[in-house]
Parts: sequence; structure tokens; C-alpha cells
Amino acid sequence: MRFQTILVTTIFICISGTDASSARHLGTVGQVYPVLEPVALAEIQEAAARVDWDKAIDRQKKLEMIKNFRPGDLHPLPVAEVDRSFLVDMTYTLDSDIPDGKGCVLYPRGFSFNPLDYVSLTSVLVVIDAGDRRQVDWFKVSPYAEDYRTRLILSGGDYYDLSEELDRPVFYLKDTVARRLQLSAVPSVIRQQDNMLLVREVWVPHE
Repeated sequence: MRFQTILVTTIFICISGTDASSARHLGTVGQVYPVLEPVALAEIQEAAARVDWDKAIDRQKKLEMIKNFRPGDLHPLPVAEVDRSFLVDMTYTLDSDIPDGKGCVLYPRGFSFNPLDYVSLTSVLVVIDAGDRRQVDWFKVSPYAEDYRTRLILSGGDYYDLSEELDRPVFYLKDTVARRLQLSAVPSVIRQQDNMLLVREVWVPHE
């Protein structure tokens, strides 16, 4: 590269103590050839063209990993055998002190509170097993499918294919959430009622 040639020349002049302004042309000795300097971008492009990017990135393998993802704490649920509804009290008791950041305790261990006294659950939670086609078909014709407030959660099945089919995000049901909402069957529909959560289990008939 021209820059490298200039740099080497400059270093040589500094080491030898020669002033560049007093340098003299000493003539030409031997046969000379023009310096060919390939453009760096062209070299990069040529090198990139020689790489098998599909093999290097292994896109198919990564896609399969994404499609087959399952959380380790996925909570499977059986199919609801009857329609039933029940209320869940979301009151929570602290198992440790909550500091205020100033050396004092803001909320002590044992303090109980209901988060729904302070905030509202504006979304509707619908939990289904995507591995059961009846539940998927039930959801597609339900009013929740067109409700933008609906958050679709899976207790089983393939989230990737269902997300593609419904053109909407879906999530997996984790143990902590299932236990907190006292879920025991699917499909389940969860929405707020006053300062509690109303859980409705839906029986989906066989064809």
C-alpha cells in the first residue's frame, strides 16, 4: 500500500537522521516496474465471494434451534373437561425487606399488598396448548383472536409455527406464572375483575 511505503520511508529518514528536504535523487539502478496497489475494498469483496456463507453461518441450523426452542420451565397443562370459573387473589407477602436506598427499610418482610390495588391488567391472557389443534381452532374463531389486548400464551406446542399461522406474537407459560395464576387446565382465559383475576377454563368439544 502507498501509505505503508511512505510510513517506512519516513521511519528510515528519522532513524538515519537525514532531513527529507536535503534528499537527492541518486539515479536508477536496475530495471524498475510499476507498483500495483489493489484496492482494499476489491480484495475484501473477492475474499468474501470465496466464502461459503451458508456453511459458515449455518442458517438452517440456527433456524431449527429457534423453531424448536422450549423454555426449561415450560408448564404443561391438561385439557379442560368442563367449563368453570374462579377468582384468584393476587395479594403478595414480602419474604424479605425492601430497602429505600438510604439505609432504611421501605417495606418490611411480611408486608402484604395486592398489586391490582395500584395497577390494572389491561390485557386479556389466553392460555392454550398449541399441540392440540382443537384449541388452536377454538382460539381462531374466538373474540380474543381479533382483540389487540389479547396476549396468547402456550402451555405446549410449537410457538414458531403458530406465530406464523396467526401472524401474532405468542409466549410460553412458565411454572412461576402458572402457579401464581393457579392454572390447572387449558384453554384458560384470564382477565381482571375488580382487584382480583378471573380465570375461566373452557371446555372445547370433540368433533
